[in-house]
Amino acid sequence: MMQEKNDRKKIVVVDGMGGGIGVQLVTKLREAFDGSVEIIALGTNAVAVERMVKAGAGRGAAGENAIKQSAGLGDLILGPIGIVISNSMMGEITRTMADAILAANAERILLPLQNDHITLAVTESLSLSKMIERAIELAKERLL
Repeated sequence: MMQEKNDRKKIVVVDGMGGGIGVQLVTKLREAFDGSVEIIALGTNAVAVERMVKAGAGRGAAGENAIKQSAGLGDLILGPIGIVISNSMMGEITRTMADAILAANAERILLPLQNDHITLAVTESLSLSKMIERAIELAKERLL
């Protein structure tokens, strides 16, 4: 039985800069869930959000206050690891944004992308498309 529209699970996708990773996540989420979840796009700037909404997010908002107020709307939060690290993504992620995402009562599925000032020690090097594919698999496991 399909949930009512208002009872649908919600996935928050957070991105910044040009929104390219967010666009790929939104596109793959739409394909994987076929309208059974609501996708909310949150971005550090309007360009990122606009691109994610064009890719199929149901709604979106940009900026520090939007992320602070809306990060908690989701059952899941997806994005690059930088969304939980202050001053990452070339300074676009503020402490308030990172704290709001970490404080949200949602599971976070983060892509382990390198940042200028952070090095991740990983055992396996995956392409961005493989990371996104795995993130979508995890989202499906959690929500279906």
